[in-house]
Amino acid sequence: MGLVTGAILVFLKVRKRGIGISPEAGAGLFFYTVLSAILGSRLLFALLNFDFFRRNPLHFFKIWEGGLVFYGGLILAGAVSILYSRWHRLPILKLLDLVSSPIALGLSFGRIGCFLAGCCYGKETDLPWGVVFTDPNSLARLNVPLHPTQLYDAANGLAIFFFLNWMEKRKAFDGEMFLLLLGLYSVGRFFVERLRGDPRGFLFQDVSTSQGIGILLALCSFFMLFYLRRTYGRQRDDGGFRDPKIS
Repeated sequence: MGLVTGAILVFLKVRKRGIGISPEAGAGLFFYTVLSAILGSRLLFALLNFDFFRRNPLHFFKIWEGGLVFYGGLILAGAVSILYSRWHRLPILKLLDLVSSPIALGLSFGRIGCFLAGCCYGKETDLPWGVVFTDPNSLARLNVPLHPTQLYDAANGLAIFFFLNWMEKRKAFDGEMFLLLLGLYSVGRFFVERLRGDPRGFLFQDVSTSQGIGILLALCSFFMLFYLRRTYGRQRDDGGFRDPKIS
């Protein structure tokens, strides 16, 4: 559902903005991006659980049982999108800005799916909104109140979606929306990860793999936002402004 919603939003945005992408190129970009996102998400999960998949290689294809890591999909899909756009001479930074808010909304829907399946569950809690999973088919721990971390992450994605839509008319350079998406999501995800209770890979004792990747992405994103916004402002103040938009 998240993919379908995101795809519809991207299609509407492309039609509205008219940035010169043929239907064939757009369809190809969407297909390869989605395929690489799923593959990258699964590959990172398999790497984090290497011993299990080494013993059970066919389980790699059973994605309906859970086991997709967002950052793995983001990295591979980003690389494939850049290569595809370069090959077809598409304005990659404009495209990244267009897909940023749909990605955030798709993440929100995806986390609701995680909640329904019970994966990505939280630690035990005595807070009044703790959720008790009782279905034996659920992937979550059963019969104990847990932090609904899936819904926390869904709310994070939804808030970013609305913020990016508000910021679109105020952006200073192409690529800004995508940098904001990376930075804001990584910060929100960092705090949600602190409340996760499901088994997953850890870089250090208290730092999960997703937190480590998120810290790096957040630092890079906010540095680039600061640097490019400063460049934009300096060029404008000098009276010789040249919009730093890159295709």
